[in-house]
Amino acid sequence: MSPIAPPPATDAPIQRYYPIGTPGTPWTTKEDEEWKASVQWHRSYQEEVVQRIEALKENDVFQQNFVVEEYGCIHVSDTKKEYPLYAIRSSGEWTDTKSDTKWNMVVTGGVHGYETSGVQGALLFVKQLVESSEYQTKYLSKFRICVAPCVTPWAYEHVQRWNADLLDPNRSFKDDASVQTKESAALMSYLNTLASNWYMQIDLHETTDTDLTEFMPAKHAKAGLPYNGDVIPDGFYLVGDDESSGRKKSEQLAFCQAIIESVKKVTHIAEPDSNGNIIDEPVVSEGIILVPVEQLGLCCSSTKAPYTATTEVYPDSPRGVSADVCNQAQVAAITGAMDHILALIQ
Repeated sequence: MSPIAPPPATDAPIQRYYPIGTPGTPWTTKEDEEWKASVQWHRSYQEEVVQRIEALKENDVFQQNFVVEEYGCIHVSDTKKEYPLYAIRSSGEWTDTKSDTKWNMVVTGGVHGYETSGVQGALLFVKQLVESSEYQTKYLSKFRICVAPCVTPWAYEHVQRWNADLLDPNRSFKDDASVQTKESAALMSYLNTLASNWYMQIDLHETTDTDLTEFMPAKHAKAGLPYNGDVIPDGFYLVGDDESSGRKKSEQLAFCQAIIESVKKVTHIAEPDSNGNIIDEPVVSEGIILVPVEQLGLCCSSTKAPYTATTEVYPDSPRGVSADVCNQAQVAAITGAMDHILALIQ
């Protein structure tokens, strides 16, 4: 199946791709408030995330190996609602030395709230860790694991890319506090307190058809820019870090290739477009693009781990990709990354 084609290019006046605002004019507070008034609640963070974390806490293996910590709380002023932020982490003391037998890693999900399998895939990973003796033998003795399954709970409940302040959290994971959102600031503070020597970070995302119909049009409309569409990749792809951060490109690429090989057992990998690109970035290996993640402020760069990646699952594929397949693909990405690290350190 070919990727979804964008609207045809045109030299005509700017088209109104989004119902809020005036084409060519950036939004003001008036348009921001109009957008917030148009957003609807769709699902419960308490039921779909918090209660599932509580259920995990009943497992004996979980109790022996993990603790749940509240690392912050998001206050949404216009609705007076509060969203506690939770992380699941390996119990016991964390250390910053590489002389011991365990390596620090973090998995994040729900940075973009509408990307469901990022959240549910992170929770499924923990569930499989505590229910699978194979996973326990292979992983629990080698890694200290931290999982923040739903970084932006307001956006999860409202199925949105932006947070309640109309900001994209996945461009805000920078040391500059002025560009951080409430969500990124809380997570970065927590992770910096937990450890300073991280070895791996995987951030779980999706690319959906609504990027084309809702979220990218809204982004452009807010900035007063025209939107001529995008090509939505049909399949899983991976965003890795390029060498601009000082890490060796060959090592980063091998890490990403190991993830792709693991995910291929679960779902299909996206093919490049006619220009050899995925989302306007050159494909450097099957299903892999590399970008300067720290410069862009992507969540996967927040710990400055030497091995990092952002997953992109495609839930709207006509090739029969179910929600369960999306969740399993996220787990396969995490375990593929862990297996690669284990092969390096053994």
